[in-house]
Amino acid sequence: MISEIIVDVTPKEVSIAVLENKILVEFQRETRNESYAVGDIYFGKVKKILPGLNAAFIDVGYKKEGFLHYQDLGPNFNTLQKYLKRVLSGDKKSTQLSKLSLLPELPKDGKIADVLASGEEVLVQIAKEPISTKGPRLTTELSFAGRYLVLMPFSDKVSVSSKIKSSEERARLRQLIQSVKTRNFGVIVRTSSEGKRVAELDHELRILQKRFDDNIIKLFKTKAPLLFYEETSRMVALLRDVLNSTFEHIYINNEDVYKNILDYVSLIAPEQKGIVKHYTGELPVFDHFAVTKQIKSSLARTVTFKNGAYLIIEHTEAMHVIDVNSGNRSTKNGNEPEATSYNVNLAAADELARQLRLRDMGGIIVVDFIDMTDASNRQKLYEHMAAVMSRDRARHNILPLSKFGLMQITRQRVRPVLDIETLETCPTCFGSGHARPSILFTDMLEEKLDTLTNNLHVKNFILRLHPYVYAYVSKGFVSMLSRWKWKYSRNLKVIPDQSLGFLEYKFYDADNNEFEVNEKVEIK
Repeated sequence: MISEIIVDVTPKEVSIAVLENKILVEFQRETRNESYAVGDIYFGKVKKILPGLNAAFIDVGYKKEGFLHYQDLGPNFNTLQKYLKRVLSGDKKSTQLSKLSLLPELPKDGKIADVLASGEEVLVQIAKEPISTKGPRLTTELSFAGRYLVLMPFSDKVSVSSKIKSSEERARLRQLIQSVKTRNFGVIVRTSSEGKRVAELDHELRILQKRFDDNIIKLFKTKAPLLFYEETSRMVALLRDVLNSTFEHIYINNEDVYKNILDYVSLIAPEQKGIVKHYTGELPVFDHFAVTKQIKSSLARTVTFKNGAYLIIEHTEAMHVIDVNSGNRSTKNGNEPEATSYNVNLAAADELARQLRLRDMGGIIVVDFIDMTDASNRQKLYEHMAAVMSRDRARHNILPLSKFGLMQITRQRVRPVLDIETLETCPTCFGSGHARPSILFTDMLEEKLDTLTNNLHVKNFILRLHPYVYAYVSKGFVSMLSRWKWKYSRNLKVIPDQSLGFLEYKFYDADNNEFEVNEKVEIK
């Protein structure tokens, strides 16, 4: 399997696409100024105790207060509060966590009202990002994630990933970490640490501990709410979690981001720094690697996957519902309906596993597969679903098909489900239903070019058009495009862009910043 990562950086957001054998399997999009992401740590204040829910609402500066349940306090919450009070007093000697005596662990069945009170200040970490009308889900079990290790302050335990099957390797890693870690810092050894040398693990352990030490001074005589520690960008977090020997290319269309990613890959996997490449082509990077087309075809309500079969995906507040349909497959192999149903269901399971990763669907997912009468086929489908979901990094649980042909899946939800509107508002009439004659579209474009060059005196700019329109204006030996360049500006660049509507257009300056030229034309 060949894996690639394509990164599209715009002034407002960063989009990240993961391809496996040229097929889009993960897509993430974040704004350049995003906050309250998973892993961020905040210094917050208790606003309200809810004894009935055994939980508390915490003010972390978000418009909705964060939710902290008693079970998310962690066993060493008392030690955390003891340490926090010392730091808030301004005593710099108190920041040495290794010299602190750990207090007894919290009972698992305790009451939050016994350990927290309104107005009390507390360090919390974002466990789930704000979703819909809900604020972030919080935890006080703080963690600092690296590629090989996860550092857990206020603990002394060392845990090794259960995905490392060799008992000898598990024992080696546990003994190794026990010998190099600092007192009162627990460590989770990740699967990627298998076979790594002590120098590599010790180096990362020191980096993670330095993150904690460097940020703790922010709390000296301060007030809540305050951002204590900001997790790395999704791009870096994705690389940290997925980068392995199967990745052959990482393409980034922004020079600054390219340099940052190159530095990070050089740090965590120097042997792979050659796969990081700066994309400088004229076509949009997602168009060049056929990502745009896959986004528009894969993120709609109806998703076709094989020989006319398709999925219908509906998102509700409580769960996601997916219906499997055979489409025109039902007209073939008419004498073997069971075999047809089984084959369509297997293909649907493959596409479903991809869709869960691609849309980052979490919570409860109910799948209505095509009915099968053979119990062995139902069992094979369940086993196949479990196998194709094994590559999913999110925690999940799959139940066998019920007697109604429904499969229930739960999948870890930490972010809002990816929801991209694939339907396009008409760029010609702007949804009004009335449009100027399309034959005059190129005349209108020429008016814009005339305004830019002769009235505004802009000579160096880029015009992006739908690929079909681009093909029309550039056809022929003496094309419309060549006439525009001769008449208005030799520096004019016209680029096809698959993300645009059929009669949509966009102007960009030499620095690739979008601008408008009286873009919306009034229709009379």
